[in-house]
Amino acid sequence: MRMHWIVMMLLVLPAMAGADTHIRTLAASCAACHGPDGNSAGGTPVLAGLERNHFVLQMKAFRSGERSSTVMHHHAKGLTETEIEQLADYFAAQKRVTTSPPMTLGGL
Repeated sequence: MRMHWIVMMLLVLPAMAGADTHIRTLAASCAACHGPDGNSAGGTPVLAGLERNHFVLQMKAFRSGERSSTVMHHHAKGLTETEIEQLADYFAAQKRVTTSPPMTLGGL
């Protein structure tokens, strides 16, 4: 019986790690516009700390075309329901970091 659990854990843990890696990779692709870990420096919404259900609803609205956008509908259509929910969990767990706006050249 004990060997059964050991074998099962050896099979399940890598799959769980793979799912985590997959979601981190998807989240990293969001960083181009939404900043590292969802902390946008401006211009695009901050995803870090966003309530998970709000994230899910917005992504589904982008995917269905209910909410218009320039690029988000393309990204949302490429995600499965599970990926949207996992990304919602990922961003909800990220700490929101407040950044100061960059100094203008006139301030030098």
